[in-house]
Amino acid sequence: MKELVIEALTDNLDTVMEFVDGELEEAECPMKIQMQIGLAVEEIFVNIANYAYNPETGPATVRVEVDPDKTAVRITFIDHGVPYDPLAKADPDITESAEDRAIGGLGIFLVKKTMDDIRYEYVNGSNILTLKKNL
Repeated sequence: MKELVIEALTDNLDTVMEFVDGELEEAECPMKIQMQIGLAVEEIFVNIANYAYNPETGPATVRVEVDPDKTAVRITFIDHGVPYDPLAKADPDITESAEDRAIGGLGIFLVKKTMDDIRYEYVNGSNILTLKKNL
């Protein structure tokens, strides 16, 4: 398992993406899956940066763990911001036109559709969101 602790700022997104991409490349992750994970990482980290500590800022931890047999990868995000379970919100109605659909929630919806498992817990003042993608 590798871990990056970084200030939850959108300006740090490139550093987070480079960290995750490097770990996925080392694990010989297929490019299609790497792109899906990249989109999910971007969505989650930007949400943490924009909302977890607003209007303040604080740390975010990003962990990458590849199964020893390289069959799956888990990306875990930890922050100490306001408690928020992104999985609790209802999925947007994608049958409605963009003009009629409520704002928000599409990014998390796409993360839920592209990852194989997502888990959220709030433990000892920390939001912990883990994404799992089978390789």
